Amino acid sequence: MNVTDRFLDFVKFNTQSDELTLMTPSTPGQMEFAKYLKTLLIGMGLDDVTLDDNGYLFATLPANTDKDVPVIGFIAHMDTSPDMSGKHVNPRIVKNYDGSVITLNAEKEIFLSPEEFPELLNYIGNDLIVTDGNTLLGADDKAGIAEIIDAVAWLQSHPEVKHGKIRIGFNPDEEIGLGAHKFDVEKFGCEFAYTMDGGAVGELEFENFNAASAKVKIKGRNVHPGYAKHKMINSIRVANNFIVMLPRWETPEHTEGYEGFYHLVGIEGTVEETTLTYIIRDHDRDRFERRKKEIEHLVRKTNMEYPGCCSVEIKDQYYNMREKIEPVMHVIEIAEKAMREAGVEPKVQPIRGGTDGAQLSFKGLPCPNIFAGGENFHGRYEYVSIQSMEKARDVIVNICRIVEEKA
Repeated sequence: MNVTDRFLDFVKFNTQSDELTLMTPSTPGQMEFAKYLKTLLIGMGLDDVTLDDNGYLFATLPANTDKDVPVIGFIAHMDTSPDMSGKHVNPRIVKNYDGSVITLNAEKEIFLSPEEFPELLNYIGNDLIVTDGNTLLGADDKAGIAEIIDAVAWLQSHPEVKHGKIRIGFNPDEEIGLGAHKFDVEKFGCEFAYTMDGGAVGELEFENFNAASAKVKIKGRNVHPGYAKHKMINSIRVANNFIVMLPRWETPEHTEGYEGFYHLVGIEGTVEETTLTYIIRDHDRDRFERRKKEIEHLVRKTNMEYPGCCSVEIKDQYYNMREKIEPVMHVIEIAEKAMREAGVEPKVQPIRGGTDGAQLSFKGLPCPNIFAGGENFHGRYEYVSIQSMEKARDVIVNICRIVEEKA
């Protein structure tokens, strides 16, 4: 099998995560996929293949060198986004893409167009795997899993390429922010690792958002509308006032690069009670803390007009891994060298999101993020280049070789 065959095999599994189940893994499809991968890894002859009750799958490729080489790891997540169905994924390969509009679903008039997604033009001449427009594809992060396994298979068939002990980790529930929560870093036993969970070729990321969630609850007072004057408090209207008090331009649709934002991700309400759910993001820790204080300030301001009606619960989710990576920048230098030797120019950039690697870095495992090759994650327009997956596999192989050479 090659990396494409593996990927097309893996996307058959419906592994959408679900934050509402409060279980780990959050959905049974993830455990089904983990068991399948466990059997596959055992069949490949890997050592220490373990799958715990929470769906964390670890395995070892033994060293083939006498040198004292640092143990390194490669990690990918098994779940796909809750944002769109991952059931009955029906992928198709567009050979030698020519830059034109790709018809995903003629009946539903769903098209993948370079006019709407100009990044497509970077892939002219590549072979693209696309959806049929009814589901997401699952390159996030089954491409990463396929690349890691294919790299291991390549190393097994090329014993002349020396490497130290390599650890593999596949985890559940990254898409709901819980991928690293029950990841046993001590058991994984690595000096450093890489998540294969980035996007386009060349992406190398060791900066990510500081992240928090904020749940604003507004209690109203429901009175018959015919007799409501000076009595009713319509929580929906109060919530609307709260929404417009936040800076209009500090939202995802108006920010880029290092710019942070407030993102309203949910509204649920009646006259009696309304809940606003936000996520708060910023790369800079001080600005991040100020954003949380601004939410609290607006809650107090709302309560000045409607005493006692507004409350907020803010929870930190993860922090910028940069502070944990900067003391071990050789980890980044190794990845950069591996990319260049694979014919890939590194693109070091901040992640406008999170990664399991951020949480793992704060748990003591430095873990930057490397491209897996996909684009347009979490929706029907997702696609991945076969050549990009092959490059990612080559980068993994090169990292293993370079670490051994430097030992």
